[in-house]
Amino acid sequence: MLMLEELQALDLKIDGRHAERQALLGKLAELDSQVEESQRAVEEKRGGLAMLEEERQALEANLAAENDNIERSEARQKEIKTQKEYQAVVKEVSAARKLKAELEEQILQKSAQTEELSADVASREADLASLVENMASRKAEVQVDLDRLDQEIATEAAAKSSMAKAIPSSLLKRYEALRERRQGIAVVEARAGNCAGCNMNLPPQLYNSLFRGGDLVLCPHCQRMLVVHPEQ
Repeated sequence: MLMLEELQALDLKIDGRHAERQALLGKLAELDSQVEESQRAVEEKRGGLAMLEEERQALEANLAAENDNIERSEARQKEIKTQKEYQAVVKEVSAARKLKAELEEQILQKSAQTEELSADVASREADLASLVENMASRKAEVQVDLDRLDQEIATEAAAKSSMAKAIPSSLLKRYEALRERRQGIAVVEARAGNCAGCNMNLPPQLYNSLFRGGDLVLCPHCQRMLVVHPEQ
């Protein structure tokens, strides 16, 4: 049982290494998530900028069309022979000039928005580049810790394998099954008549039998394997 207790101490140490490793992997995922979030924000702004540019180009195309309309209408004025036709053309030109002014104002607004958004995109791209560089450094630090943990886990796993060879396979299987059911704690100390695993009182006869050694004794309450340290 003392060997199982030592094995459990090693297992718990390995469990702790794995938990630390998972935390580091989570940290790496979080760092990646921060970069991805920043990248999405930049792409969203780029998409908005592209849309503004398309809208501005569409307005400029409409403006060019109105300029053509105005030129054609003004050219027709020279060929008009009646007052009624002349007034109709003047009205067309007036409406076209009004629309032209509106289009020019909209183009100015789009240009101002494009300039502002372009500056925002440039700033975000610079921030993203800085973030990527910073994250690369931080991820390299985390990777160093991961490599160290992997080496420690491998070393401790080898020590566990060597230690397990000295324990009967049936006892080892029972130990592993208990560890799985009891959050990694299969072997606990019996102290002052109590089980240290569930803090329940042990029957006196069962508790006394632990001092004779030899047999496997389980806590009747939590079913964990019991061990005593008489010298304590």
